[in-house]
Amino acid sequence: MEYNRVLSIAGSDPSGGAGIQADIKTISALGCYAATAITAVVDENTVGVYGIFPVPADFVRGQIRSVLSDIGADAVKIGMLHSAELVEAVADELKCCESIRNVVVDPVMVATSGDSLMQGDIVGAMEKSLFPLATVITPNIPEAEVFLGRKIDDMKAAAVELSTRYGVAVYLKGGHDEGNMAVDYFADGESVDSLSLPRIATKNTHGTGCTLSSAIAANLALGYSLEESVCRAKDFIYMALDAGANYEIGHGHGPVCHFHNFWEI
Repeated sequence: MEYNRVLSIAGSDPSGGAGIQADIKTISALGCYAATAITAVVDENTVGVYGIFPVPADFVRGQIRSVLSDIGADAVKIGMLHSAELVEAVADELKCCESIRNVVVDPVMVATSGDSLMQGDIVGAMEKSLFPLATVITPNIPEAEVFLGRKIDDMKAAAVELSTRYGVAVYLKGGHDEGNMAVDYFADGESVDSLSLPRIATKNTHGTGCTLSSAIAANLALGYSLEESVCRAKDFIYMALDAGANYEIGHGHGPVCHFHNFWEI
């Protein structure tokens, strides 16, 4: 018997709702084996981010190399990368592993609380080194606006523009938009589709981006096509938000319920 393996390369969240912790929960809930390479230790809770302790780039390289040379990975999810040096280090390690076919890049820039998670300008490094390796990138609206250099007034057009510019599939998340429906757009260079579900009224949205990107990676590791993987991930985050909507945990934005398929709510 063999596991379907997902390597998450991301920062930690001691409150358990986002980052590596959310990735492990999501990957496990979807039936895959979660391995990790931690890029930063973050002092964070549901209210805000109070500090970031970066893991040296060479040590992150070592973690990635140790996992891939021994356990391997059917998919890789990349989250918080706090510097251009680290972006390039991660890209270099993935290039050295020719067996990696599925790479999901979540260009994490700002936490749900609004706090920045980056040091300096890493946009150019992502565009040059990381995006060419990606199967799909999953920006939210503020992150997409950074890459486009302007405000977005048409999500569908923005998703197509990003996909064309970088030559990679784009899943543009609409959680920061308004309205009764939560509408995302998936563009893969050939077509663009909308994924729409009713918006859930809840403050418990901490880690939604991490959870969605990990769910895409897990589904890719399970052998689903990219289009199937994003649709299944959309359903997973919707159910996780719905199941966790009425929990009271923390004083800010609480987490989603990653194990909604297993817990009695």
